[in-house]
Amino acid sequence: MPQPPSGDPVQDAPRTSGPQDSAAGLPAIARSLDMARREMGVRRTALTLLNVNQHGGFDCPGCAWPEPDKPHTAEFCENGAKAVAEEATVLRVRPEFFDRHPLDDLAGRSGYWLGKQGRLTTPMYLAEGDDRYRPVSWERALELVADELRALDSPDEAVFYTSGRTSNEAAFLYQLFAREFGTNNLPDCSNMCHESSGSALGETIGVGKGSVSLNDLHQADLIIVAGQNPGTNHPRMLTALERAKQAGARIITVNPLPEAGLRRFKNPQTPRGLAGPGTELTDLFLQIRLGGDQALFRMLNKLVLEADQGTDDAFIAEHTHGFEEFTQAARAAEWESTLRATGLEREEIEAALSMVLGSRRTVVCWAMGLTQHKHSVPTIREIVNLLLLRGDIGKPGAGVCPVRGHSNVQGDRTMGIFERPDAAFLDALEREFGFAPPREHGLDTVRSIRALRDGDVKVFFAMGGNFVAASPDTAVTEDAMRRAALTVHVSTKLNRSHCVTGARALILPTLGRTERDVRGGREQFVTVEDSMGMVHASRGRLAPADPGLLSESAIVCRLARLVLGEDSATPWEEFERDYGLIRDRVARVVPGFEDFNTRVAEPGGFALPHAPRDERRFPTATGKANFTAAPVEFPEAGPGRLLLQTLRSHDQYNTTIYGLDDRYRGVRGGRRVVLVNPGDAAELGLADGSYADLVSEWRDGSERRAPGFLVTHYPTARGCAAAYYPETNVLVPLDSTADVSNTPTSKSVVIRLEPVGSAGSAPSS
Repeated sequence: MPQPPSGDPVQDAPRTSGPQDSAAGLPAIARSLDMARREMGVRRTALTLLNVNQHGGFDCPGCAWPEPDKPHTAEFCENGAKAVAEEATVLRVRPEFFDRHPLDDLAGRSGYWLGKQGRLTTPMYLAEGDDRYRPVSWERALELVADELRALDSPDEAVFYTSGRTSNEAAFLYQLFAREFGTNNLPDCSNMCHESSGSALGETIGVGKGSVSLNDLHQADLIIVAGQNPGTNHPRMLTALERAKQAGARIITVNPLPEAGLRRFKNPQTPRGLAGPGTELTDLFLQIRLGGDQALFRMLNKLVLEADQGTDDAFIAEHTHGFEEFTQAARAAEWESTLRATGLEREEIEAALSMVLGSRRTVVCWAMGLTQHKHSVPTIREIVNLLLLRGDIGKPGAGVCPVRGHSNVQGDRTMGIFERPDAAFLDALEREFGFAPPREHGLDTVRSIRALRDGDVKVFFAMGGNFVAASPDTAVTEDAMRRAALTVHVSTKLNRSHCVTGARALILPTLGRTERDVRGGREQFVTVEDSMGMVHASRGRLAPADPGLLSESAIVCRLARLVLGEDSATPWEEFERDYGLIRDRVARVVPGFEDFNTRVAEPGGFALPHAPRDERRFPTATGKANFTAAPVEFPEAGPGRLLLQTLRSHDQYNTTIYGLDDRYRGVRGGRRVVLVNPGDAAELGLADGSYADLVSEWRDGSERRAPGFLVTHYPTARGCAAAYYPETNVLVPLDSTADVSNTPTSKSVVIRLEPVGSAGSAPSS
């Protein structure tokens, strides 16, 4: 039987061997099956993995990459298998676990150790002044939350946070409850990752989502992948890129780090991938300096304007606004500043231009490498400018493709999880449910932390996620959480957020995506929306980790009945028994979900409408797609400093740590590693294998320190460094956020490296 780790493994003495030049293949299969076997056993592994991303099965609890029309029998990737194994583990955290591990003990453990203890089974309560969590009944747990909420001076003294793994049904109920309670304080994980994408796309094309389908990627002539590492973060995307390459597409990769998945893909579903050389994906690698992407795309736009027949003049004339102002700004771009911002050679940019001009259908994909800078929103606007110049929005094989993270983070937003809802959505809620939703904007993630810090928020309620570990400025965030009167976390497994509590705290265990959900005497299913706007059903197949577990929807319904009482006309009890009734209401509130129950019953589900893609109609303030002309910005570190990007290892998904290796980057047995270009390391006097503290420097003169990182010489862009989060979230100032979107700037942190210890030996802890 699987066993949890008995001790907390050392994480400050990793071993390194250099990056790999290919991804997936037999090692991915071996690693997937090994972890699945260790967490679930052989029989349970077969029951779960063969149902992942299948029609009639359950949606992978990992990333939001869409399924093809005809899923492969093994329609999952290595990290998807890890995500399933983490949730479907046979290990359990029973109440007696907390007898052995008081809060101080849990707080000293790593996130990896906490997650490996198993599934939570029982509501647990930490009373004020107590030193450990103790079991409590569901009735008492929800009464404690309801009493605290009803005692607030204002509903705005509560925050309702959401993770992207919440289903559409639970998300709709959650926002409905919060708004009927009286607040728009609905921050979510989008605030910390893709908010910049939504802000930029909403302004420029009128829809804050990507405009492409999976088939568009297959039909593209050119795919630009900027600030994204699909080999680790969205591995099934590599299959789509391989198919596009086989159809003749070319791929430009724009990234400070060479990533194995974008160099060569060994598809484990094909003989060529298993036994052959695989497929070389990238045709042109632009190793850009951190934050130089806006300057790159601005120069490309200038060169397109100057090229013969470089622009789609008919599209520009009929469908766009602001072309003249944009043209003036683009023509002012200069080579000297562009090369300084990007760290590229002129010949490299001209090679990219040649590929752009030779393409009739271009898709640009990006992820958090673009969204977590101060100037992220203008950067993404500049990408849209390029596509508008070429007429590459609203035609097959072309468009914008922000690749989302969690499997339903996009669906949560569609269901109304947003602190700044538009009037039309609130009007629809009011018509359907007969109450007046609050109209004043609520708090996003960063503003919620500030409000907790300042004593303006008393109750923090989290539907999933690991808020404390995921948020920036770790010390400030933890201190803010401790100022709350009550913190509540609806969770499947232990994480760091359960160890950093308000005066009182509750852990409410819930069903996972892999488990059967029986309500009202029959099995229920939920729905999710993938990164490309496809909505489909998800049906868990495993018995629940504990018979007493409640679904997220049931928890919301029961809490809402206690808090709102007879004043609410919403049929919360009926919603808990029948999720189809929830979908009926969604169909009447959210555009695109008409006849929801019927359409989602079809294999593969249905696509949500997207006016720019479907009609070349742009629902912006001008009624057209908007060119923009923001000043070009890029971060500069100064002498003796580097720009740091935080990133994931291959053995993690967001803050969930599956293991202590990063196979593709050649890191084993640890996470406190900083990747530094050998030239920069030589100038700073940092030997390969030495140790250093990472110290971030903020404009107000304050400093933040992450101690004891192994310095690893690595082929990253000059002037740049990289290290894993959440260990380096401590370095990101709470007030260092993107303009417009307020997203933390986790991809451009100015740091200095202070040597500690001696080469080859870890510093003492």
